[in-house]
Amino acid sequence: MKDLKGKTAFISGGAEGIGFHTARVLGQEGMKVMLADIDAKMLDQAVKTLKKEGLIVDGTVMDVSLRDGWEAAARKTFETFGNVHFLMGNAGVAVTGAQKHIEELDWRWIIDVNLMGIVYGCQVFAPHMKAHGQGAHIMNVASMAGLQGVSYSGPYCATKAAVVSLSEGWRTEFEKDGIEVSVLCPGFVKSRVYDSMRNRQERYGGPLYHDDLVKEKPARKMNKDIVVNGIDTDIAARRVLEALLANEFYVITHPHFRASQQERARKIDQAFESAQASPALKDVPREGFVLK
Repeated sequence: MKDLKGKTAFISGGAEGIGFHTARVLGQEGMKVMLADIDAKMLDQAVKTLKKEGLIVDGTVMDVSLRDGWEAAARKTFETFGNVHFLMGNAGVAVTGAQKHIEELDWRWIIDVNLMGIVYGCQVFAPHMKAHGQGAHIMNVASMAGLQGVSYSGPYCATKAAVVSLSEGWRTEFEKDGIEVSVLCPGFVKSRVYDSMRNRQERYGGPLYHDDLVKEKPARKMNKDIVVNGIDTDIAARRVLEALLANEFYVITHPHFRASQQERARKIDQAFESAQASPALKDVPREGFVLK
């Protein structure tokens, strides 16, 4: 997307963090922005703040884990601003801890928010984007943890890796429909993701608060420390704008993580070398259909 002025953006998890600052940056470029968030109080504050800055914004309370919520939010957006041209699936939560201590409900929660929240957004908005034919862009928010697994963050890494994989498939699938796709893979960015359980819905066990969890296990304090010492969210938002305008696919915010990705790629390449030399695979064809 080259010309943003007058077009409409929809951002889930838009009341704070990357979502909020992206809304500000896009609004300053002349876009109309619908913010969606599960936290009604924070959402109201965010909308009021951006309106005072002269930006064209509105808000809708939404639980991204519910398809009905997406459909209602989309209807409100169409009624308020008309066609939607940019969808940012930004809402996300984190579950950390040793695998043996992670409860099934927490797995259900993070999958429904981090993964199904992306799926529902696409299912609801992509047909609309295709139908209006004005060009559009879907940006899914994953993480560097979606490109490389991290100990004690299994559920988070798994869902973010799924978002990366979905985005890779959608990039080519939607190209013929005039819909660009990208995936944002930030490193540590200042936010309250460490306290995301404050918004955990009752059907998944209800809210928990970071400070209370730290009292039970002081080591959990690190979850907050590494996030609040990350880069400013407005920097990440400006990076989103750059990538949107340039139609970049993988959107990286922390260049110094490159070495770890190069090492991962080296190990994968080494695995192919081992497969090439494997006696067990000597009769496997060396040509044929290749996934792209």
